[in-house]
Amino acid sequence: MSGKPKLHYCNARGRMESIRWLLAAAGVEFEEEFIETKEDLEKLRNDGVLLFQQVPMVEIDGMKMVQTRAILSYIAAKYNLYGKDLKERAWIDMYVEGTTDLMGMIMYLPFQPADTKEKNLALIIERATTRYFPVYEKALKDHGHDYLVGNKLSWADIHLLEAILMTEECKPDILSAFPLLQAFKGRICNVPTIKKFLQPGSQRKPPTDEKFVAVVRKIFNI
Repeated sequence: MSGKPKLHYCNARGRMESIRWLLAAAGVEFEEEFIETKEDLEKLRNDGVLLFQQVPMVEIDGMKMVQTRAILSYIAAKYNLYGKDLKERAWIDMYVEGTTDLMGMIMYLPFQPADTKEKNLALIIERATTRYFPVYEKALKDHGHDYLVGNKLSWADIHLLEAILMTEECKPDILSAFPLLQAFKGRICNVPTIKKFLQPGSQRKPPTDEKFVAVVRKIFNI
């Protein structure tokens, strides 16, 4: 058995993508075992390796971890991406929860009825530009450093970059009113491990399309 973490999920972004991002940014190689059928999921459930009968599941350090937030927190702490003290960790948590909310809206967009997609896309753009991005723009301005928390790359920075790139897929010029976030994006994209993850051929997954939505509905009965 290799020492690499093993990720159990569909061959798509979903709730596993932020875990892929964090591992990649930490410079950690990982393996993936894709759930491609309903039977694949049932096997994991019947084997008793899914604590709450749900994925994502990550095998790491002898554990079979479930629950996205728990997995991400463990990886962030293990690879020194979770701040230097309790206060920094609290700020990282707050920033991450904000970007999680925004990315959640985008994640569910392909699964929504066609007649509501335009309305929901407009809501995503409105929330990004009036609720979320102004907070991060102000944080960078007030903090005066290259990163959101402290003066060191953290989980908050990695998560924010993921959210920025997802929202740019919805509206390419969405950062036009946020110059500090534009500069932040350029800096974090050039972190060597992240730059590698953004290259073609990496384990980063493409945006969810209609074909994959049909596969997910079948596997998870949704």
